Amino acid sequence: MLILSRKINEKIMIGEDISVSILEIRGDQVRLGVNAPRTVKVFRQEVFDAIRAENQAAVESAALIPELDLGLRDKAL
Repeated sequence: MLILSRKINEKIMIGEDISVSILEIRGDQVRLGVNAPRTVKVFRQEVFDAIRAENQAAVESAALIPELDLGLRDKAL
């Protein structure tokens, strides 16, 4: 893990097109600004973990549900 010290209005660059700016420091909280291409998904860790858990639960529940036969196979022939 790389550990950096930054002051307000200073930035950290990740690659050539992602920057993280220190916007405000108040007590034990730091406000960050992330500038990244729209193709890069940026999440808080707790949101990322929740999305991952929901996706995993969806995969597991889909495996429990047998494929429904609505008679469409016969019509496709």
